[in-house]
Amino acid sequence: MDRTRCIAKSRITRKLRNEICRLRPQVASDFSQADETRWLVFVEREGKQGYRWWLWVFLSDEVVVFRLDPSRSHEVPERHFPKEATLVLMVDRYSAYKAMVQVKQGGIVLVFCWAHVRRDFVEVGKGWPELKEWALAWLRRIRELYHLNRRRRAAERDSAAHREAEHELRQAVQAMQEQRDRELADDQLREPCRKALQSLQEHWAGLVYFVDDPRVPMDNNRSERQVRGPAMGRKNYYGSGSEWSGRLAVMLFSIFATLKLWKLNPQRWLTWFLEACATAGGRAPADISGFLPWNLTPEQRAWLAGPAPQATGPPHSARPATNCWEMLSEAALSRPPPETTPPSPATGPGAVADCRPVPPVSGPCGEIGV
Repeated sequence: MDRTRCIAKSRITRKLRNEICRLRPQVASDFSQADETRWLVFVEREGKQGYRWWLWVFLSDEVVVFRLDPSRSHEVPERHFPKEATLVLMVDRYSAYKAMVQVKQGGIVLVFCWAHVRRDFVEVGKGWPELKEWALAWLRRIRELYHLNRRRRAAERDSAAHREAEHELRQAVQAMQEQRDRELADDQLREPCRKALQSLQEHWAGLVYFVDDPRVPMDNNRSERQVRGPAMGRKNYYGSGSEWSGRLAVMLFSIFATLKLWKLNPQRWLTWFLEACATAGGRAPADISGFLPWNLTPEQRAWLAGPAPQATGPPHSARPATNCWEMLSEAALSRPPPETTPPSPATGPGAVADCRPVPPVSGPCGEIGV
């Protein structure tokens, strides 16, 4: 058993897993977004051919949660959200979301992405040069919707500018709908054009949901940006060599993405949290709710948004970390100056009374600095 495997089975790793369990329920807010991308896990699994798994991301205004699953079926988002969930979910047009029980029962309302619709017309223009002008006309209509929606969102609500932008937006949406129906009624319409407009018609209700609910964005670009990091990373490390390492990766993706969402310094937060584990005798504090970003006070957020603390531990902590586990270990061993110690997240069992260097954990590979 190698050193990394020992660390992955340590108590701190289990704590990170528990942290994700606490993050997941927070996703079930009144508006969420979801997306998925492929992820390789190089393990043999009975009943599954090949190594392709799927990395799913779910995000709200408070939290980003990644999930790893061998399936791309509707069961993954279905399990993620409570059965009684009531929310608006922004997705692409992938059929798995439409097959969710919560969607069929009406608890989850799907809204769709205009960026994906736009790609349909781009593909027509590129694939059939003689249809380029037709595609460009539709791209201009979509661009106008974005422009008018930005104007509406920028204007103060109930102002004259807001009412004017709202009126123009609704007129543009109505004109687009009428243009779509006229073209679909034309027997001479080329098949590539018909296919793009039929998809537009099929998803229309979810595409124009933003008109009546301005808090809903027009596209799913925010969730796609969340999977961009892992997608770029897999070009270098291809995926995960085992199932446990893949699940560990998505835990860390979730924690770091959520900290970034709240504009917190990940190293500073990890140092604070891991030192609290050390103070609790190498275990997670009994109550970790005070460490969750949405429960922090403004003073705590300001402190945690600052630069990473300088290491003050043993001499070896000054050298560059050679892997992520050493970085975590050194972050735990470093101590911020006394005047920068964050306010305690809570009084009682979860409070951080003081910070001490983390003692090594004895494991089957010897002592491991966690």
